[in-house]
Amino acid sequence: MRYMISKIKGKIEYTRTKFVVVDVNGIGYKVYVTPYTLGKIAGKNTVEFFTHTYVREDTMDLYGFITLEELEMFELLISISGVGPKAGLGILTVATPRTIKTAILNEDSSILTKVSGVGKKTAERVILELRNKIADISIGDKEEAIIDSDTIEALVSMGYSVTEARDALKAVPKDIKDVGQRIKSALKNLGK
Repeated sequence: MRYMISKIKGKIEYTRTKFVVVDVNGIGYKVYVTPYTLGKIAGKNTVEFFTHTYVREDTMDLYGFITLEELEMFELLISISGVGPKAGLGILTVATPRTIKTAILNEDSSILTKVSGVGKKTAERVILELRNKIADISIGDKEEAIIDSDTIEALVSMGYSVTEARDALKAVPKDIKDVGQRIKSALKNLGK
């Protein structure tokens, strides 16, 4: 039942702060998404999501993701006792899947505890249970993910959306390693 709807493609009927309604042949599907995803689909007429169907005795919800990597991270997160779909989306709002993997491998719970409803004990449980389930990341990737996380956090604190911050950061040359320099370069990209 959990994989009843694994992908959805259709016309965007309307969006709200936490979800988008996708029309597929006259049927509107309410799909919960992150603010980052909402930013990525803004202005588009059609959308395609990888989805997770979340079923409980009193609810059946769809959660949508632009990439398969996001969906897989979401499913790993919600497999942990104490992490529900809202917390899973919240974690994917504040960090990319790669940054989350890096935090888990480095046993750094600070990224996870930034999300409302995820306390230190839950974050430590996520790290403990997922450490062996996630793919290894090279040392260089670990350092880069930590720097990117710090840069995104700084840009968001300046008033930019998560979507704007992540997109601006993608245009920053990889050879710039200093957080301050990455922030300056991202700000130049945002000023265009």
